[in-house]
Order: sequence, then structure tokens, then C-alpha cells
Amino acid sequence: MTDSSPPGWERAVLERVALKALDEQRRSRQWGALFKLLFFILAFLILAAWMGWIGRPDKELGSVSTGTRHTALVKLEGVIGPEGKASADRIIKALDRAFKDPTTKGVVLLINSPGGSPVQAGYINDEMRRLRAKYPNTPLYAVVQDLCASGGYYVAVAADRIYVDKASLVGSIGVIINGFGFTGAMEKLGIERRAYTAGENKDFLDPFAPENPSQKEYAQKMIGEIHQQFIDVVRKGRGPRLKETPDMFSGLIWTGEKSVELGLTDGFGSAQSVARDVIKAEKVVDYTPEDAAWFLEALSRRLGTRFGAALGQAAAESAASAMGGIR
Repeated sequence: MTDSSPPGWERAVLERVALKALDEQRRSRQWGALFKLLFFILAFLILAAWMGWIGRPDKELGSVSTGTRHTALVKLEGVIGPEGKASADRIIKALDRAFKDPTTKGVVLLINSPGGSPVQAGYINDEMRRLRAKYPNTPLYAVVQDLCASGGYYVAVAADRIYVDKASLVGSIGVIINGFGFTGAMEKLGIERRAYTAGENKDFLDPFAPENPSQKEYAQKMIGEIHQQFIDVVRKGRGPRLKETPDMFSGLIWTGEKSVELGLTDGFGSAQSVARDVIKAEKVVDYTPEDAAWFLEALSRRLGTRFGAALGQAAAESAASAMGGIR
């Protein structure tokens, strides 16, 4: 049997196979690089939206882009604290932007909050007073949705007027420190507490130690001072409108209807009705900073929880691979 193939054909076949393999490897790298690039673009967009670098034009600039007079809306939702949707930094930024817009006719702070940090609420209250003084021709109204309690009301009293629904819950003018005492449970379980301090009150209100009468007295004095600050802010904000009762500053909460009777609030209305009937600028522009969480929630709803988790894991692995490839 004779071989009719030309000499060197084996080498030619091997070269073609090798070139094909190299081509496939190159294509694989290109696709991998593309997916990594898309992942980093997506991550940047999420970060930019979270930091407020990008947003819808009307959210970022108000009606500067439309040139029409409008009511500026800022939403204060949830627990007031240094992080999250109701942080002082976030609300103050939105209020500043709303007042600086020359086409803002009036500002509505829409509140739905159980309260939170007295410090953060104080920051917002102070900024509202500053803006009202700086822009005397731009009114600032607080509108209560379901709840405006404690720190939420602390913020609201800095507004020119407060509007509620008859069923809104308003008040809770008080201060609380809460916790637990575990000493009895520790004794039953045979657990021994070991804590070493420098400073006799370094273990102040330690839940694993018996209650210290002197520390309890000090804590009561401290929250009493904060409570008095709260009362002073309410009296300053509401002025002669306030019809004080013996239990007004006891921490009780009232319906919106009762709050109007007591002078804690001024009348009934929603954000839309205040814009239309009080400010006389029916167009409402929302200045509240956007939250990138809406994108993640939408992605989870569309792709499903399991697929979304798998996608996140794949993206993380891709990112780790990309970082590992940098030399």
C-alpha cells in the first residue's frame, strides 16, 4: 500500500490545528474582556447613582431644565440616622438644591418617619431654619403622611407650617434609652461576666452587670437634658400656635386631627394639595436624591432571586479574575 499524500502534510495539518486553537483562544479572551468591561461599567453606574453623580435631569436640577415655576419636593422617609435614606447629609443636600433653584416657588418636606437620632434631626432642623432665613420669599412646609414622631416631629417644627391627614400620627415628644438586663439569665446558665475597665463608669449601662443606681440617675439626667432641648425646639418652632397641655411633652402621640386642635400642626393637606392650593404651583419636582437600590430590586424581580444570586457570583468571580490578570 502506497501513500499518495504530498510530503509534509502532517506538518501542515498540525499547523492548521494549532492556528485554529490559537484563534479560539483569542476569541475566548476577547469575549472575556468584553464581559469584564460590561461588568465594570455596570458597577460604576451603580456607584455613580448611589453617590448622586448621575440622575434624571429633573431630579438633579429641578425645573432649571424646564424654566417653569414649581413646588420642590423633598422626602424624609424612615428612621433618621447618619446612614440611609433619612440621613441629615442626604436631606440637607436635597433642601439646599431645592432652595437654590431660582424657579422654586415653595418647598414641601414630605415626612413619614418614626424618629431616630436627635443629633441628625437637629442638623436638619438647623439647616431648615438657615434656608428659611436665607430665602425669605420661598416658603417651606412640612407635610406628614402616616407618621411624624419623635425626631420626625423635631424636624417638622422648623417648617413655616405643618400639614397632616386626619389619621396621621404626630408627636412622641420625648427621649428614650432602652436595653435589657441579663444578670438573672446568666446566673441560671452559670455564665460569669468578666470585664476589666479603667474608669469607674466605663461599663456605663452594661446589660451584663447589675443595674448601678448612680449610673441610672446619670442616664436619666442626660436624657432629661435632651428632652428639654426637644421641648425648647418645639416651643420655638410652634410659638403661640401651641396649646400646651400637661401631657403634651410626655411622649404621647396624637392623631392628625387632634394635633391640629393642640396647635402641634396647622391643617390638613397632602403634598399635592399644598402645592396646588397653598404654594399655587401645581407642578411638583422631586429633589430627593435617587437611591441605586431601585435598580438592584428591579434586576432581582426580573431575573428571579436565584438567577440574580448566580449572576452576582459570576460577576464577582469575573472581577476577581480580571484583578488577578493585572500585573
